Amino acid sequence: LISYFFKKGVSSKMLQHCSLLLLLCAVQLLSSSSALPFEQRGFWDFALDSLENSDMMTMMRDQGEGSAVEEIPTPDMPMCPFGCHCQLRIVQCSDLGLTEVPRNIPPDTKFLDLQNNRITELKENDFKGLTNLYALSVRNNLISKVHPKTFIPLKHMQKLYFSKNLLTAIPKNLPASLVELRIHENRIKKVAAGTFSGLGNMHCIEMGANPIQNSGFEPGAFKGLKLYYLRISEAKLTGVPKDLPDSLHELHLDHNQIQAVELEDLSRYRNLNRLGLGFNHIRNIENGSLSFLPMLRELHLDNNRLKRVPQGLPSMKYLQVVYLHANNISQVGVDDFCPRGFGMKRTYYNGISLFDNPVNYWEVQPATFRCVNDRFAIQFGNYKK
Repeated sequence: LISYFFKKGVSSKMLQHCSLLLLLCAVQLLSSSSALPFEQRGFWDFALDSLENSDMMTMMRDQGEGSAVEEIPTPDMPMCPFGCHCQLRIVQCSDLGLTEVPRNIPPDTKFLDLQNNRITELKENDFKGLTNLYALSVRNNLISKVHPKTFIPLKHMQKLYFSKNLLTAIPKNLPASLVELRIHENRIKKVAAGTFSGLGNMHCIEMGANPIQNSGFEPGAFKGLKLYYLRISEAKLTGVPKDLPDSLHELHLDHNQIQAVELEDLSRYRNLNRLGLGFNHIRNIENGSLSFLPMLRELHLDNNRLKRVPQGLPSMKYLQVVYLHANNISQVGVDDFCPRGFGMKRTYYNGISLFDNPVNYWEVQPATFRCVNDRFAIQFGNYKK
């Protein structure tokens, strides 16, 4: 890919961007997933999952076939907002101390980066004419007010990054085309019924680090959504929220105050692949609770108060990773992880963590891990009071 761009006459700066993108993609493939919040730092992050998009590749190809010297705009061309950087239909206006959305944004803009400024409000006409906008980042501003008609012009927007602001409610009238909403670290205490109505394309919501309790989710708050990814970590939840979308593939509820997992808490989520419940106060997982998750591949229960390995793990045919470190587990039984007999478990474990528990690893029978890929997949470590 790099040699292709070199032959097309792309500037060295552009080659650096391409090299960085390839490196980031490789790291993403090699690294394991975690429940940490998404961090969008630069305007090139917008393009990471759009490189296969023909429109994005066309933009890069057009840049390569042109001159390596940046073209001087003519009077007929739209001007770039003062202090911003405009290239490849990407407008970067981050870290400029802006107190409002700038004017003169080119109407063909695909990606608009306004993060790390001091914008306090989004007004009705701030994005007027930007019908081609695909992604918008207003992350890390001071926004506390959004006009109900702010997003009406954005008919094709799919990504909205609103984390680290001062919102007390999720903005109204979000574009029906929206696929991804990141609204981490605001001041949201309530999600009213119908908040996401008309957003049938939405697949990902990250709303952790908001001071929301279980009572803050009204019945029907997520009605109509077909979510695959939901993160409500670092909130004030004392239990698994009710009536979340049953389409979920990933649910992250880490860093809350959840006390227990009851039998019906997980009954809706038969499609779940990854469940994050680490850094809570869980003492008990009711027997049979995990049987509702036949497709689960990764279970995070680290940094809780469990005294035993949860029941039901041997019957989970596809479970590969179990995090149980930093609990109060003192004994591990020979059948806690693996089923008896053959042909019951379709996928072997490739990670079991039990370190920082008061269990003597030399007392655990080797047969306990008979369905684990290899011994390096098991982590015991030392226990310290």
